[in-house]
Amino acid sequence: MLLFVAIFLVIQIVGSFFIYGLAIERGPKEYLEDNADLEVSDETMDLYINGSWIDWVADQPFQKVTIPSRDGLQLIGYFLPASQPTNKVVVLTHGYLGEAWQMGLFGQYYNELGYDIFMPDARGHGLSEGDYYGFGGPDRFDVIDWTRFLVEELGKNTEVIYHGLSMGAATVLMTSGEADLPKQVKAIIADSPYESVYELFKYQLKKMFYMPAFPLLDGASLLMKMKTGYSFKKADALKEVEKTKVPILYIHGESDTFVPTEMSKDLYQHTASEKELLLIPNANHGESFALAEDEYKMKVNHFLDRYLN
Repeated sequence: MLLFVAIFLVIQIVGSFFIYGLAIERGPKEYLEDNADLEVSDETMDLYINGSWIDWVADQPFQKVTIPSRDGLQLIGYFLPASQPTNKVVVLTHGYLGEAWQMGLFGQYYNELGYDIFMPDARGHGLSEGDYYGFGGPDRFDVIDWTRFLVEELGKNTEVIYHGLSMGAATVLMTSGEADLPKQVKAIIADSPYESVYELFKYQLKKMFYMPAFPLLDGASLLMKMKTGYSFKKADALKEVEKTKVPILYIHGESDTFVPTEMSKDLYQHTASEKELLLIPNANHGESFALAEDEYKMKVNHFLDRYLN
C-alpha cells in the first residue's frame, strides 16, 4: 500500500511539472507545431501573412506605454489615438503565444470606425515581463488596470470596448464579473473563448494524450497555485459571465477543434447580461474574421451601435 502511494505521488509530481513546462512556462511550445487542430485555410493564412493590416500596423505611430502589474511585473502596451477626437477606445487582447501587434488585424478595422486603439502584450508575452502564461487568471487584473490607466488618460467619459481573441477572449470574459471592473467598460466581443482553463486543459489532455483530467490536472493546478498564485479552476470565465452586467457578443467558428464551439454556446447560455452569438460555418480556431469578414464586421457594428452612446 505504501509503495502504491509513493508511486502515485511520484507520478503526480512528475506529471504536474510536465504539464507546467508543456503549457504554462514561458517559452516555445513545440507540441503546437503541425497541430492539426490549428490548421487554417489558405485564405486565412494569406490574410495572416500578406494582409494589408501588416503594413498598416507598421505605418502607425503607436505610443508605447508601461504600467506595473499588481504583483510587480512591467507590462507593455501600445496606444494609437483616432484621427479625430473620440470618447471611444477598444482594448484588443491577443491569444496564447501571441503579441499585441497581431491584433492589428482588428485594429485596422476599429481605426476605420474612428476608435482609439489600445493593444497590450499579455504577461509572459511580447515585451511584457513574466515567466509564465496566465491564460486569463492573473491577466484579467492586468486588463482592469490597463483600463483604469486609459480612463485616467482619456477622461471619465471614455467608453471602453474589450475585443479579445482565444486566450484574450477568455481573459476579458474573466474581467466581466469582477467587482472592480471600471464602469466605463460598455461591451465585450469574445472571439473563440474557452470557458475555463481547467476545462480547456481537460479537453486538450484527452484529445492530445488520451488521458483523463483527474488526478494529473488537479496536481498541475496545485503546482500552478504554488508558483503563480492562481489555480486553473480560479481562471473561470463561466463563473464571471454568470454575474456580469456588461453586454457580450460571442463569435466562434463552427469547425473549431482546438477550443470547441460548445464552449461559446455554454458561455452564452450562462451569461447574465445582454448577449448575442455569431457562429461561422467551416471556420476553425480564430478563423471567423478571415472567412466571414463582412458578416463579422456587420455583427460587431450592430452590437456596438446598440450599447454605445
